[in-house]
Amino acid sequence: MTLMKSLMGAAASLALTAGAALAEPALIFDLGGKFDKSFNEAAHNGASRWAEETGGSYREIELQSEAQREQALRRFAEAGANPVITMGFAMADPLSTVAADYPDTKFVAVDVTWLDANNIRQIGFAEHEGSYLVGMMAAMASKSDTVGFIGGMDIPLIRHFACGYAQGAKAVNPDINIVANMTGTTPAAWNDPVKGSELTKAQISQGADVIYAAAGGTGVGVLQTAADEGILSIGVDSNQNHLHPGKVLTSMLKRVDVAVYEAMKAGTDLETGVFTMGLAEEGVGYALDDNNAPLVSSDMQSAVDDARSKIISGDINVASYYENDSCPALSF
Repeated sequence: MTLMKSLMGAAASLALTAGAALAEPALIFDLGGKFDKSFNEAAHNGASRWAEETGGSYREIELQSEAQREQALRRFAEAGANPVITMGFAMADPLSTVAADYPDTKFVAVDVTWLDANNIRQIGFAEHEGSYLVGMMAAMASKSDTVGFIGGMDIPLIRHFACGYAQGAKAVNPDINIVANMTGTTPAAWNDPVKGSELTKAQISQGADVIYAAAGGTGVGVLQTAADEGILSIGVDSNQNHLHPGKVLTSMLKRVDVAVYEAMKAGTDLETGVFTMGLAEEGVGYALDDNNAPLVSSDMQSAVDDARSKIISGDINVASYYENDSCPALSF
């Protein structure tokens, strides 16, 4: 049953999908929509898997504005949803306010790891580790010795992606040129495929022949333009190889789907605290399937898998943008 909740007066109404049970989980998608083919869609896939396997139902909402964040949290908590799962770093401030008011409700914060609350499961990802692997692949696939990176909103999280990517590329070719651009400085940067296309063309004009997009819905424009212009792209979060078979070199998998699935599976028994999902936890990785298999040589796969093992063992240290507030392999 879909309940229409007015969170912004007459200007906006939000669909809350609900079932009968009071302790149903709820999922709050970030701006960009649940079918962004990336971050939000990964969350949707995890929730859908849980529902299909258990026969359970969950509530959901696709935010349309920043102002709806706290209102959606409160409405779900008041309705008895538990746990309430939130997507994206921008939920941190609303959660820090709302979680304290509902101590018996458990919340999940994906991409948030710094809150002081005992009823929140905070989940971070080692995006730099997965990005290191696809950076290696980009450098091995490049014929021009120039690769690109297009981020969404210019925030430390996206610089974290870029930093790992640059380190992986330079591990293969220390002299490689890396062109990096961010789409913008506001949340609109997550859903601007036209700007993504423009940045892709600009990077191609600078010689880039492989471009990694870590930009949410904006990345759809990056991948489309790369395919149209005859260069390779790299997807992010969800497996995006199928969007342009034979044109997407790989996708850096960020297993948001697993995080959401496990949270819904745990239900009210969910363990709270701070958790990080990296290569060792299979929280990040790279996608290999029939759509990109012809692009990934056995030498490429062997080199990347060897690096993966060495990152897990500690023999390779991938510098974190968070720890340095800078990137040794890339200037922004």
